[in-house]
Amino acid sequence: MTTITLSAAPRPLGRSDIMVSPIAWGMWRLAGDDIAAVRAAIDAALAAGITLFDTADIYGADQPAGFGSAEVLFGRALAEAPALREAMVIAAKGGIRPGIPYNSGASYLADALDASLARLQVERVELYQIHRRDLLTHPQEVAGALARMIDSGKVRNVGVSNHSPAELDAVQAFLNQPIVSTQPEFSALHTAPLFDGTLDQAMRADIAVMAWSPLGGGRLAAGAHPAATALAAHGARFGVDAATAALAWVMAHPARIIPIVGSQQPHRIAATADAYKVEWTRAEWYAVLEAGLGARLP
Repeated sequence: MTTITLSAAPRPLGRSDIMVSPIAWGMWRLAGDDIAAVRAAIDAALAAGITLFDTADIYGADQPAGFGSAEVLFGRALAEAPALREAMVIAAKGGIRPGIPYNSGASYLADALDASLARLQVERVELYQIHRRDLLTHPQEVAGALARMIDSGKVRNVGVSNHSPAELDAVQAFLNQPIVSTQPEFSALHTAPLFDGTLDQAMRADIAVMAWSPLGGGRLAAGAHPAATALAAHGARFGVDAATAALAWVMAHPARIIPIVGSQQPHRIAATADAYKVEWTRAEWYAVLEAGLGARLP
């Protein structure tokens, strides 16, 4: 019987020369003013082998500190311990602005990048992604903005987030550099990338897949959903909980999906390292998929 096993070894970020961990830590819940807590989360991530750190200018917009506040917190932590930066691959995103809601115009993206770098207190990021498709900007203009970011030295590689395969292709058609990443929502409760061509495109073009909300908004970590129950039972065989098994389920796909862990709790971040213990047979993996779909596969 074939068993799918996971590796903690770093891998290239798509068609780039940057090596990243198979799990990322995301900052969409980063809030408050406690830099010691932020540092504890960062330290836990690094100790768990996580080197890919995902942020965006919109993170924190729903908090009292407002737009850009998650980047500010992360930047303050880096400023207090500059040596941390060398151990990280930072992925930033821009293009969402409350009240607009989307803007990928060239001048807007240039300003957004500079603002993010200032908040993060870094000179460049390894990856910059268009956060969501702006329907009112031609992909040629988006591509030009991304190319200029790379030419400026402020960005090493570019990607997209929440883009369909056709939308990614449209930007790539006008861009000389490869789009190295795509960032869809993906979990056992949100399986659209399995069927809409997102993962097939990523495998064909060697594009890294960074999956947001891999725990289904927390519903897979605990609860009565059949998929959560299935993951809990499977994880128990390897001494891990349902949340950790959910990460392993995402990572078992041949697209080598990188789940983005959103917890800000050091003990939960540390537990992500146990995902590599989990193994899957095809029958076990498909059973979780069917539980998430609520239907048998044909």
